[in-house]
Amino acid sequence: MNIFESITIALDAVRSQKLRSSLTLLSIGIGVFAIIASTSITNTLQQAVNGQLADLGENSILIQRTPTIVFGTNWAKMRRRKNITYDQALQFRDRMTNTKLITISNTSPGYTIKAGQESTNPTVSLIGIDDLYFTVNVTTIADGRPVTESEVALSRNVAILGTDIVNTLFNGEPCVGRTVTIRNQEFTVIGILEAKGGVIGESQDNRVLIPITVFNKYYTSEWDASVDISLKAESKFQLEATQDEAVGIMRSLRKVKPWEDNNFELDRNDALTGQFSGFSTALLVVAWISGLGALVAAGIGIMNMMLVSVKERTREIGVRKALGARKAWIVRQFLIESITLCQLGGLTGMIGGLSTSWAVTEILRYNNMPTIVYVLPWGTVIFSIVICTIIGIGFGLYPAWRAANLDPIEALRYE
Repeated sequence: MNIFESITIALDAVRSQKLRSSLTLLSIGIGVFAIIASTSITNTLQQAVNGQLADLGENSILIQRTPTIVFGTNWAKMRRRKNITYDQALQFRDRMTNTKLITISNTSPGYTIKAGQESTNPTVSLIGIDDLYFTVNVTTIADGRPVTESEVALSRNVAILGTDIVNTLFNGEPCVGRTVTIRNQEFTVIGILEAKGGVIGESQDNRVLIPITVFNKYYTSEWDASVDISLKAESKFQLEATQDEAVGIMRSLRKVKPWEDNNFELDRNDALTGQFSGFSTALLVVAWISGLGALVAAGIGIMNMMLVSVKERTREIGVRKALGARKAWIVRQFLIESITLCQLGGLTGMIGGLSTSWAVTEILRYNNMPTIVYVLPWGTVIFSIVICTIIGIGFGLYPAWRAANLDPIEALRYE
């Protein structure tokens, strides 16, 4: 019997035992789907997060009240931390000696921006900044200019708009020098931010930047609303020393006792990337264990199907052996059938996994993340083919051995 005839018999078995075959092949498909989809989607999310974390810039440090990314920590405890006040941030900037590239900012979501008869949805993020914001952060102005030191000191009502705001209020036309209104306060537009896309569906262009002194004056419920401090070391060789000095000064300003943990968070680009990598690796491990577990369960189903097939074809096997079929030929026939069944289920899982991961990538690209590129996970696809083959051989070997060792006389008598 040739290979193609064995494959045909395997397909006939699927058609003749539709329910049992469907459940078994579904189990294989779920296992392969979990492996391929989780790997591809995690890689896509890693692209997105790495791209956004790059905005912190090289040699940069971010100090804030709570972590940027929280995994397995006591969030309620962190929420009880006292704010990093604007006054503390100013004192911090004055005390730092390793670097003077320090910027103070604050963010508040949920604002509506108006210009004439046009207005945005109440989803705009309002950010208070100082004159060093664009020096420390990887943020670029496409048109106009940044906020100056005097505008911060004198609390001037000037604003820099994200491209989403410009498109909504001014139909994408030049708007530097024009006026927008934020909660009854008029601001002169002095710049437009370069488009950045988004992260996990959240646009990074739906924001307005104003002097932090104006932000504190009109848009915080308390003067001491928590601010973020970003600083940039003069070189990568100064990064550790700058970080150590920053921690010491912040602990002093916030009166942290020597035996107490920091009541603030200090993040670096490489540290945040490492945190997310650890999280994504944990998700991958869980998905792969679940997928491999489903494949093992499917292997048991394959073995049961093959044992039933051996029993149903006992007389056929007896005829073959009586006509001179060798044991190796019969073993090969049943192994080919087992492998075919596994590959059929695996193919279904591959199509589902690749389609889902492609769809997720396209959804993220459509939702303001145009830089994400779908990469076909060839390594995972090849691994899935190999593992399905191994399962087919491993769980088909016993039924094949039983078929090959049937007594031809007894097999011919089987009714």
